Amino acid sequence: MLFLIISNPHPSKPEESKTVRLEFRHWIKALETEKKVLYAFPRVCRGYAAVFDVVGNEELHEFLTKWSNIIPVSFDIYPLVSPETSERLLR
Repeated sequence: MLFLIISNPHPSKPEESKTVRLEFRHWIKALETEKKVLYAFPRVCRGYAAVFDVVGNEELHEFLTKWSNIIPVSFDIYPLVSPETSERLLR
């Protein structure tokens, strides 16, 4: 299952969260290596946009809990379908 996740960090001075932001980047890179995250992009200023490829909601919940334990954020969550699936559904 594909999900686009957009994080919106809680307001704080960027300098105060520098260490945890580096920890988050290492964590998200590891998920990219495992192919659990297909794409991850830092947003201008702060926040991230990432596409997760997970087995189901439980796995997504686990990842988002870990994410928010590293950096307190709120999420916008968008379920996605692959272009191949979309094409098949249209036929």
